[in-house]
Amino acid sequence: MDFTNVSLTALRVFRQVAEQGTLTAAAAALGYTQSAVSRQIAALERAAGMPLLERRHDGVRLTAAGHVVLRRARTVVEEIDGTARELAGLPEEGGRVRVGWFTSAGAFLVPRAVAALRRTHPAITVATREGSTPALVRALRAGSVDLAILGSAPPFRPPDAESPALELVTLAERSLRLAVPVGHPLARRDVVDVAELRGQRWITSVSSGDEVLMGVWPGLDERPEIAHTARDWLAKLHLVAAGCGLTTVPPSLASAAPPGVRVVAVRGGPEERRRIVLARLPGPQAEPAARFAEALRATVADAGVAV
Repeated sequence: MDFTNVSLTALRVFRQVAEQGTLTAAAAALGYTQSAVSRQIAALERAAGMPLLERRHDGVRLTAAGHVVLRRARTVVEEIDGTARELAGLPEEGGRVRVGWFTSAGAFLVPRAVAALRRTHPAITVATREGSTPALVRALRAGSVDLAILGSAPPFRPPDAESPALELVTLAERSLRLAVPVGHPLARRDVVDVAELRGQRWITSVSSGDEVLMGVWPGLDERPEIAHTARDWLAKLHLVAAGCGLTTVPPSLASAAPPGVRVVAVRGGPEERRRIVLARLPGPQAEPAARFAEALRATVADAGVAV
């Protein structure tokens, strides 16, 4: 085992592979060829004297040794990057926090939390990025984000089985809602019965990593008629406003619905809950991350979606 000749490039590549979950995705993110990424990983494994990655059909998974190397690589890369910023005359007096968020949180919660933090702690810099839950969890593990805002549906369980377990704080838990056009008969009431959703047209998207339709009311006892598909939540809501169909709405997005959309509750059948969770690695929390977490909790409470 000899790490004396390990390059900073190899550590950056390894961290990116851990974050992306595949060599191909890491190569694309870095602008490298896949063979170049493979060579860097091979050099790192030779230095370690043992495998750092478990190659699987769906990507790669870190071995126990890989987790050790990732933890150290994260520290080294962040120290080098911090040194470069300081030498460039860019010391961040108030600090910096990097936040990952699931799609619908970016339409309402994240912008308001960033604005709130800017008012109370203007010297803190916030960098944000959108991603799926698996991608954000990998980014947390790789040290590419400090906090991750995750959305989950029942059954509620930890977002991964890696060790150490992530520290999770539930910010909010509320029932799923339904978005309907204002001219639709269902828009005349605050609460509709699940049986009235049979025969409706739906606007959906496909959940990242599986084939679950996002937008159709869960557990509907018929094959839904899909009128439109859209990946973006705002696009789906504008399609609703145009009278093109119905779609489900996470509680965090209900207040961001555009004109022409009425958000209603649904009764009957199992209650469909949605949870917003703030995740981070265990251990001491840096001041900028702690301040953003406070601003986020206040934003959730002000929006009336707190637990």
